[in-house]
Amino acid sequence: MTGMEQRDFGNTGLRVTPIALGGYPFGGVNHAAGWDPFREEGRRTAIATVHRAIERGVTYVDTAASYGDGNSEEIFGEALSSGGRRGKVTLATKCPWNVPADRVFASAEASLRRLRTDVIDVLQLHGGRFSAEDVRHILEGGPLEALLRLREQGKVRFIGFTCEEPWTARPLIASGQFQVVQLRYNLIHQGAALHALDEARAAGMGMAVMRPMTSGILQRALGFLKPEWPEQEVYEVALKYVLSDSRVHVANVGMRWPHEVDQNVDLAAAFRPAFDVAELPRLTANIYRTADAVAGLAGPQQAS
Repeated sequence: MTGMEQRDFGNTGLRVTPIALGGYPFGGVNHAAGWDPFREEGRRTAIATVHRAIERGVTYVDTAASYGDGNSEEIFGEALSSGGRRGKVTLATKCPWNVPADRVFASAEASLRRLRTDVIDVLQLHGGRFSAEDVRHILEGGPLEALLRLREQGKVRFIGFTCEEPWTARPLIASGQFQVVQLRYNLIHQGAALHALDEARAAGMGMAVMRPMTSGILQRALGFLKPEWPEQEVYEVALKYVLSDSRVHVANVGMRWPHEVDQNVDLAAAFRPAFDVAELPRLTANIYRTADAVAGLAGPQQAS
């Protein structure tokens, strides 16, 4: 059985697999799929999924205090507490950012208890999009100070933040205070490709990606627009897109059942990118130029 490659996680010194086990499904109910991690059967399945991910070589798991009001963290805590599993993964979780320092401390302490661990490997401020005022609050109003103190106390190894809208992540990347960043980036949300991914790489940050499978948005849209395209094929293309970008170190993929772990690991282990998506032209003029170059017809440079 072919194993997944290991990648450097920026300058952290950590080595990670290209896909991670994302923890949102362990905090969210999906009745249509028969999924409820708050019920005993669902909890047992979730724990089996964590165990299967580790068996298949996944070395990064990502959750958050807000996923199911701590239910996801509790599942990870139980799943990692036996068989030496905690030592086999980089454990990442999240805390609120729009609060004073004492609330960050309280959230981190609660996460440590639920996760049944003495140290969180990566603690991230759980953000969506940030205004200039939000950035000032993070850097000067307490959240950053709390993260730094938690790191000094040995309760956290690396600090980071998450961001849905990558343009608003740029000031925090530029601050030089964070070692890890998690951005929304996928086949239909490519804003990060234009700036934030390059800037995070230049800063030596560990780069994790949220929503690599578009959170099902692409699959749902194509179900209406092109229903004959098999959903599994759409899923595969979406995952391969993110795995093909050299700026991305790990993609957080939500998986509920052990068989989903097998499907994702098999895909990632067998896939070898044919090109680097980081080099994909994203402006019309550049598409024309590269098409001409491939055809051997490159002429005078056109204005953008």
